[in-house]
Amino acid sequence: MSEPIRVLVTGAAGQIAYSLLYSIGNGSVFGKDQPIILVLLDITPMMGVLDGVLMELQDCALPLLKDVIATDKEDVAFKDLDVAILVGSMPRRDGMERKDLLKANVKIFKCQGAALEKYAKKTVKVIVVGNPANTNCLTACKSAPSIPKENFSCLTRLDHNRAKAQIALKLGVTSDDVKNVIIWGNHSSTQYPDVSHAKVKLHGKEVGVYDALKDDSWLKGEFITTVQQRGAAVIKARKLSSAMSAAKAICDHVRDIWFGTPEGEFVSMGIISDGNPYGIPDDLLYSFPVTIKNKTWKVVEGLTINDFSREKMDLTAKELAEEKETAFEFLSSA
Repeated sequence: MSEPIRVLVTGAAGQIAYSLLYSIGNGSVFGKDQPIILVLLDITPMMGVLDGVLMELQDCALPLLKDVIATDKEDVAFKDLDVAILVGSMPRRDGMERKDLLKANVKIFKCQGAALEKYAKKTVKVIVVGNPANTNCLTACKSAPSIPKENFSCLTRLDHNRAKAQIALKLGVTSDDVKNVIIWGNHSSTQYPDVSHAKVKLHGKEVGVYDALKDDSWLKGEFITTVQQRGAAVIKARKLSSAMSAAKAICDHVRDIWFGTPEGEFVSMGIISDGNPYGIPDDLLYSFPVTIKNKTWKVVEGLTINDFSREKMDLTAKELAEEKETAFEFLSSA
């Protein structure tokens, strides 16, 4: 058995965490021989609920869980972390402007970034899930200057998985038969789900998704809007936001960071845009196609970008630049 790793989940009394914690504890994310010290952080009013979650984790009797720590204190939560999964954020309330949402979250992620800087290992991998995820991630990253920027990523894997699933459903194959879809940009309704480089396994051979479907108008229209607005559709139906699928996507994202991506496959994640080969401005937290090896991501290079894609990629970059500007106004005063 290896040494235990310390893994933090914030917003640990919430819905997504409730679907996530068991998968982390049972070895599906970090491997069946990796012991874990699981740290659960939430706000003080949620500590009663968090105690219930702690009891349930104990009752799961998971052999890999060496310890579970539930806390509302940042100095306890962020100490010596190997992995931080930042799920907790201020949710958008009815009638709340996106600007107000940004302001509330800048404050949270500035604090958490500072706590990472002060208490966590410098090798910590930080995954931001709480929305607006890209800008929250950038805020945390800026607030932890001694942790490498490359260690910060935000979740666009849920959008990636949604795109895969839509293609699979349309073609009557399983999601596993679809690979190399891309989510470009922001985890918002401006994101660009791109299948122009995606492949699907049909009758034993790999073909491009456009060739397989022969339905360009669906791929350039309804497919994109379905993926962009899927989160809202789930809320409308469930009266709650995506939790099971979000937790599954977090597991996929973190497992790929830990173990790498399969040969010939790439995945989507929000990462720092510095020096990217696709003309996206530097210093944005933007979702790109990446391959991962030795816990290090690399943007996939050499993909041809047509005019249709270019316009959509620039549009979501513009939204991210505006969000960043708004957030950073608050950041200096937070």
